[in-house]
Amino acid sequence: MMTEKQLDAALEQLFRDIRFQGEPAGLYDPLRYMIALGGKRLRPRLCLLTWSFFQDTPGEEILQPAAGLEVFHTFTLIHDDVMDRSALRRGSETVWKKWNPDTAILSGDVMCIDAYKRIAQAPRAVLPQVLELFSRTAAEVCDGQQMDMDFEQRSQVGMDEYMQMIGLKTGVLIACAAEMGALCGGADAQSRQCLYDYGYKLGLAFQVADDYLDAYGDEKVFGKPIGGDILNGKKSWLTVRAAEKGAEGLEEALAAEAFTDSEKAAKIARVKALYDSVGVAEDARRAIAELSDEAVGKGTGARISTEAVDSLRHFAQSLVGRTK
Repeated sequence: MMTEKQLDAALEQLFRDIRFQGEPAGLYDPLRYMIALGGKRLRPRLCLLTWSFFQDTPGEEILQPAAGLEVFHTFTLIHDDVMDRSALRRGSETVWKKWNPDTAILSGDVMCIDAYKRIAQAPRAVLPQVLELFSRTAAEVCDGQQMDMDFEQRSQVGMDEYMQMIGLKTGVLIACAAEMGALCGGADAQSRQCLYDYGYKLGLAFQVADDYLDAYGDEKVFGKPIGGDILNGKKSWLTVRAAEKGAEGLEEALAAEAFTDSEKAAKIARVKALYDSVGVAEDARRAIAELSDEAVGKGTGARISTEAVDSLRHFAQSLVGRTK
């Protein structure tokens, strides 16, 4: 099984050496720019980790699919930022802001194609299964994004609906990473399913944590302005939970217009005060911990070593530990 240091080294080399077509530069420079911004690389890391439960010494047949997962995730970020009109990503200008929306759309498209090229380098014996898993996941991510946008036009969203949406938008890609690594490593069907379920539950925990940090995180650590979900009128776990608990004036506060910096700050403060009035922050931290524990519980069903289960637990803690 790969150690943390080995995973770090493999990922560092993989993304240091990653190459995209040179010309036209206007199309491919945004790809290079986004990959250079870095990030947690959690999806390729999880893919390599689960692969290493069943194999040793990674080659291109797992490194390239792992990179493909990150490239695909980055493509979704480029398009999400256009739809959300987000100005910052990981503390730097988003592609549409640095170039323009048209460039962001086209560069995102070619990034998606590049992801498929890398996924297609999976071992031939399992390539049809890998492509089916990835294609299904890619479509589900789009389903989740559409649900997220639809929710912005609705005054009320139930928690079950919300969890379904983040399961599609976030959970399935992390689940795909966990299963893809195991699939490329030759794992049996039971282990693959258990690791998929681990990734899915962990994806839910990760998204709830992301929602929490959008309101209560440190902008320098979070990498983008705090309160973006509030200003954009997005339905977050916090919003849905606050509505469930009857936070008075929440809908009005979220609908308030805010153009100047002072108006934006006031809107964020007002909504957070409503969150605090019904204890939503504490609820979110509890939900994150419960989902993370459920994820590890799912992973224990795989036919893997005790050491491997420990590594799944450590991975989960490292992913959502920011909210403690």
